[in-house]
Amino acid sequence: MYRQCIQATPSWQGGPAHYDCVFIEKDPTLPGFQGLHVAQVVLFFSFTHRVTYYPCALVCWFSPSGDSPCSETRMWQVKPDFDGQGNHIVSVIHLNTILHAAHLIPVFGSTPIDHDIQFTDSLADFASYYINKYLDYHAHEIAF
Repeated sequence: MYRQCIQATPSWQGGPAHYDCVFIEKDPTLPGFQGLHVAQVVLFFSFTHRVTYYPCALVCWFSPSGDSPCSETRMWQVKPDFDGQGNHIVSVIHLNTILHAAHLIPVFGSTPIDHDIQFTDSLADFASYYINKYLDYHAHEIAF
């Protein structure tokens, strides 16, 4: 069985936070990325209700920027979802809905990038991101 380590860590040994992104199954009848959601995992937790164990994750959502991949890169673009007050839209999901880790690449645009930007803040510093389907074989098969 294939496994991945998906992290949601506020700090690791005094270092920076690390919150991974994931593909979440939306509709298995749709091909490739059309049948998926993208989210950033903020917290893993579990609870038991009436002897049933529920492993869960708190996630921040991303939405596709269009109906098809970018014509230049052949990669899908996503942007973070915000509510009316500018807060990330978050949800609790069951761990069984997570399909695979996702790798997001910032869409840099034409403005210069601040020299002080940290890799740990990149998901907060850009307006949209490419879904890196070239990360590995599995990502390529999932996010076409």
